Amino acid sequence: MQLIFDFPVIPRFSFENFVVCGGNKTAYLFAQKIATGDATENLLYIYGPEGSGKTHLLTALSNALGGMYFSFRDAGSLYSGDDPTEGSSRLADHFADATALILDDLHLLPDNQEVRVELWELFNAFYISGKKIAISGPTPPKELPHLDGHLTSRLLWGLVARMDVSDDESRRMILKKLAEDRQMSLPDEVIDQMLLRVRRDIPSLVYALETINRYAIATKRKIGLRLAKEAL
Repeated sequence: MQLIFDFPVIPRFSFENFVVCGGNKTAYLFAQKIATGDATENLLYIYGPEGSGKTHLLTALSNALGGMYFSFRDAGSLYSGDDPTEGSSRLADHFADATALILDDLHLLPDNQEVRVELWELFNAFYISGKKIAISGPTPPKELPHLDGHLTSRLLWGLVARMDVSDDESRRMILKKLAEDRQMSLPDEVIDQMLLRVRRDIPSLVYALETINRYAIATKRKIGLRLAKEAL
């Protein structure tokens, strides 16, 4: 069996390899306008389910602006599992030299008053100074847990866009783009099989695509319907 090495063919999470479809076009256009300075606002909030492309878009924007990206999935590491104490803000320290504030997974903000204060003060510092801010969550701001009411209101002042790739046409476009990035030939009948046999959320489909690709490489066979059925 062949050994499989994961060499990135195309740099991940750029505007160039973001798949634009009907459900995410507005968010994409807003992000590009902020990146180029053509937006009327410096604040963007995007929301949508897991796998809708929020992290991809925020990372692309961060790279374009030379900003600093942070996901609240990593809040435990940032605070070393301990509650923050009075003194310097760890969140502010993380963004000390950042030209833009890029925050992902806002719904995972810890339920801690000190952290909420840190976030509010950091947001205000960037907002007042006119620096660009982009934040994401799975729901509109008013539905996010553990969020300061002032910040909820402030997020609604800027550009707000929903991201949704739950239609099959969007899924097909994303799978074809991912296959292209991996230099895979992915027939339409294989995509049909994936949509038939795999959960239709994007993370599950990406996992299935990787499974098929690895199986094809390991068995030294061309990707087709029969191979896809075996791999899945």
